[in-house]
Amino acid sequence: MQKRKLGKSGLEVSAIGLGCMGLSFAYGPAADRGEAIKLIRAAFDRGVTFFDTAEVYGPFVNEELVGEALAPVREKVVIATKFGFRDGDARLGPDSRPERIRAVADASLERLKTDRIDLFYQHRVDKNVPIEEVAGTVKELIAEGKVKHFGLSEAGAQTIRRAHAVQPVTAAQSEYSLWWRESETKIFPTLEELGIGFVPFSPLGRGFLTGAIDADTQFAAGDARNGYPRFAPAARKANQTLVDRLGEIARRKGATKAQLALAWIIAQKPWIIPIPGATKLHRLEENLGGADVVLTADDLGEIEAALTSVTVEGARYPEASQGMVDR
Repeated sequence: MQKRKLGKSGLEVSAIGLGCMGLSFAYGPAADRGEAIKLIRAAFDRGVTFFDTAEVYGPFVNEELVGEALAPVREKVVIATKFGFRDGDARLGPDSRPERIRAVADASLERLKTDRIDLFYQHRVDKNVPIEEVAGTVKELIAEGKVKHFGLSEAGAQTIRRAHAVQPVTAAQSEYSLWWRESETKIFPTLEELGIGFVPFSPLGRGFLTGAIDADTQFAAGDARNGYPRFAPAARKANQTLVDRLGEIARRKGATKAQLALAWIIAQKPWIIPIPGATKLHRLEENLGGADVVLTADDLGEIEAALTSVTVEGARYPEASQGMVDR
């Protein structure tokens, strides 16, 4: 597995990481704990050194899972986790008060079975707490050795600048994929200027870009996609055109749709590290193969033409959740 650095921070990780959320949260029933641990360890065996979790995934159980799985190789991996929701429950809204950040850090260290958090993200911007106060608290945790690097998730350019002025931001995280490219204009220029890395979540469009989902797919009870406008049956039917066109390019490259989607992200900037999730070994291996797909300028031009010829239907979040995305 190739390695990449998150901006100018010097933090080096595998070119593709593993988003661990789906093993216990958001996409239907949680995976069997033993099988989930095997999957995480299989990812490490295949070169993955970057693992993403959060206290709200579960809540709490995902961190415990990641901590147990990676304990034997802790010194060889980078673990990212997150703070920023009241009582660790995303439904209760943001909470980035300094005392809450400190409490989350201590609890996460225990659940992760480690003495430091490699990358500590604010999960969502809290409009009730100045970002300078948030960054200052994380700066203190870094000075104490509990945290190594500071990150922001779904933060806008001005928020990133203000935070970075207090404590350098190592990585920004947001949704980014072939069907959601807002970050290119909204935050990429700021990240490039300040030397901050970018970690796209949902790089496979929450599974849609793999071609495994169509208008007739039935999601399990509790699967968050049941409430996302972009996954309404009519939107899925309309968006299938994009997947079909990308599939034609993937076939010519001898790659799967998922591999093409990840290779495209990797080709955009050298400081981008996607974190696709997986619950099955064959999907994990397929995703990691995306790092080996080389896209030429002609390939990228063809992909761009396909993207500009199709209008993606449906909002990415329900209206009630839009307010938690900083602009």
